[in-house]
Amino acid sequence: MKADQYATVAREGVHESEINRSRFLCALAPAATEREAQDFVARIRREHPTASHHCFAYVIGADASVQRASDDGEPGGTAGVPMLQMLMRRDVRYAVAVVTRYYGGVKLGAGGLIRAYGGVVGEALDTLGTVTRRRYRLATVTVDHQRAGKVQNDLRSTGRTVVDLRYGAAVEIEVALPEADLPAFGAWLADSTAGSATLTLGGETYAP
Repeated sequence: MKADQYATVAREGVHESEINRSRFLCALAPAATEREAQDFVARIRREHPTASHHCFAYVIGADASVQRASDDGEPGGTAGVPMLQMLMRRDVRYAVAVVTRYYGGVKLGAGGLIRAYGGVVGEALDTLGTVTRRRYRLATVTVDHQRAGKVQNDLRSTGRTVVDLRYGAAVEIEVALPEADLPAFGAWLADSTAGSATLTLGGETYAP
């Protein structure tokens, strides 16, 4: 079952928090693939070679098919897992979080670490912002050149998302539609073009 929508981080950035003299820097970034997420983790490690820990979590796939977390030397389950849980609880996908910790000399204990690592990811998401991407079905409207301009205008005026335009013997207008809108859209198209346009359904995409 594919997700109807998910959130992802709006932009790459860093949020810093200090807890009992330890510095926690949460770096967040969008990541389209697991490789991108791993490259981001490696880059943050290089940028902070003297840090005590680089714990990370990432979620790839609209259905969260890839989930990875690492405690990087912190007690098991006190860092990467709460980071991952925060991403999942916020429905964040295609994103990577790296929390770089500079130890300040005060032990936080397991509960304190869980709160710190999960909490700084939540704060970073609030600070940097997220964008929601919804699932759409791609559909191609094929219409003659005479009617194409009016159809395009009508599509835009009714808030439809035009993805692509192709001009050939006829004009092909690719639109992105919520699945639930397909029957009503087909009826609207037939009505507005006097039945002269054809509608061909394609694959799915996620868009804002």
